[in-house]
Amino acid sequence: MKEDDDFSHYFGDALEGRYDCVDRIVVNGYFPRGHSGGGFRSWWRDLTGSDESLDQEHLVRMAGRFSRRVHHYAKANGLALIHCAAGERKHRLAEEHLPKDPNFTGLFLILVAKAPALVWKITRGQSQVPHLEASKPWPYVNHYHFHFIDKEWGHLTIKMSGHPPFGMQVMLNAHEWVERRARKETVSVIKEGNCFVGGSFQALDQIADTLCENHTIGRLTEVCERWVYSSCLCFGLDIEEQRRSGFRYQYSCYQLEYSRNLLFKRGATLDEVYQSMIERTRRLLDVDKLKTIFGWKHRPHRVHHGAPRAVRIERIVDETAYDVTVLKVHFGRLSLKIYDKGERVLRVEAIVHNVKDLRCGSILEKLPIMLAKLQRMTIDFLNVLQAAHCSFLEERLLDTLPQPTRTGSRRLAGIDLQKPRMRTVTQALLALAPKPGGFTAKELARKVNESTGAASAYSSRQAAYDLSKLRAKSVIERVAHTRNYTINVQGVRALAGLLILREKVIRPVLAGICKPRPGRPPKIVDPIDIHYQALQREMYLTLQHLALAA
Repeated sequence: MKEDDDFSHYFGDALEGRYDCVDRIVVNGYFPRGHSGGGFRSWWRDLTGSDESLDQEHLVRMAGRFSRRVHHYAKANGLALIHCAAGERKHRLAEEHLPKDPNFTGLFLILVAKAPALVWKITRGQSQVPHLEASKPWPYVNHYHFHFIDKEWGHLTIKMSGHPPFGMQVMLNAHEWVERRARKETVSVIKEGNCFVGGSFQALDQIADTLCENHTIGRLTEVCERWVYSSCLCFGLDIEEQRRSGFRYQYSCYQLEYSRNLLFKRGATLDEVYQSMIERTRRLLDVDKLKTIFGWKHRPHRVHHGAPRAVRIERIVDETAYDVTVLKVHFGRLSLKIYDKGERVLRVEAIVHNVKDLRCGSILEKLPIMLAKLQRMTIDFLNVLQAAHCSFLEERLLDTLPQPTRTGSRRLAGIDLQKPRMRTVTQALLALAPKPGGFTAKELARKVNESTGAASAYSSRQAAYDLSKLRAKSVIERVAHTRNYTINVQGVRALAGLLILREKVIRPVLAGICKPRPGRPPKIVDPIDIHYQALQREMYLTLQHLALAA
């Protein structure tokens, strides 16, 4: 049973279903012996019988043979082979050439583009012994993108360098695996792009959950080996040369995406919840820009229950039908993203652009651990969003927060948000709250200086002291066995509530308290201005009754 999050729990009555699924998976394939000079020489001896022919000319010939074989194969079999310019969207080209036959399996497109790759530079001294040195930085050489339709994983791409040791990547999407497995089990689903926007979410969740288990490693290895040797590497080394030289790939993870998808009962409820959450949290989380893809503005206000439909698979591959607003937060090579998809689905994604940042290893056997960390990131992100969206102030918080505290024999000052420094620190803490794994005092100092525009006005020592004060108030916690800190959900609610109370209620209301001016009232555009004017009128009368000048 997957762990629930505060957002899903809070809006549980408005939700019809939920499913978690792995999205994009990028696997690196590498030949271990080919990544060291001595190993490459040993492999070359196994391939040719000696290293006498190991020189720059023979390596260039091998790359040229790879290219000629690919071009000849594409021409002989009527396959599209396209040379792509720098920056060209290759996935767009692949979508245009997808086979129309739903039962098609095999290679359907080859794209050629330049990318950095390991290329050995070979020199010979007076002893005529070949000396191998890797070119640094890696040069840009031709890579061949082989696009396949697999019977289990659907559309997958294998990107391979034409130069030995033929480094490669396998790119696939787990949603296609889930869709094909759902078709076998006759589960009703409606799919838009790489997201399910309707159908039996409970059944989908059970199917997708199997991808987080250990036997998924075997599934990934199997699909890689199904196509790599017989349909890609064979252009550089035929099957007999692969066997004779012992050329076998090992696999490691490179990029991963994990999503939690929430299906609302009504599209109007989704719109209302998501837009209000964006409005309240984007400034607190320091999200400067939102990306909006425009479609139909209004979503349906109610679910239409027609005649029951037969269990079937539906697939939608057209453009976005409704407005899509994307809120994205980056922390180095980790990204957290939330956006609305289709008519009633809210989608939350955790993306790691390089699995090294997960600090749990990158070999394929560690995949379940990586996915567990991404799931934890997704849940924590939703918890922070919900806490910032629905803030909460305890009854005595305004009295107890500024009071000093003690940790052991050390006396610490309180948290006074009337001071500009503590307000800036609070804003920085909320911006760092979604950061996976927590943040350090140095990162807090950097964020505060970015907010104030000063290079080093706020030092790491000051940040460490402020963190001690907040820790004594149980607002933040220390991550075990690290120097990182994380702000807990109660702390997010309290700090967000205090900032909103001060900046969105007290300041604008007090700024507008004066004797009402005669004449036509100004035209009100934003509904919140109506509430501000009502508060200002009542506050003016209250202060007048108390004989307090404003």
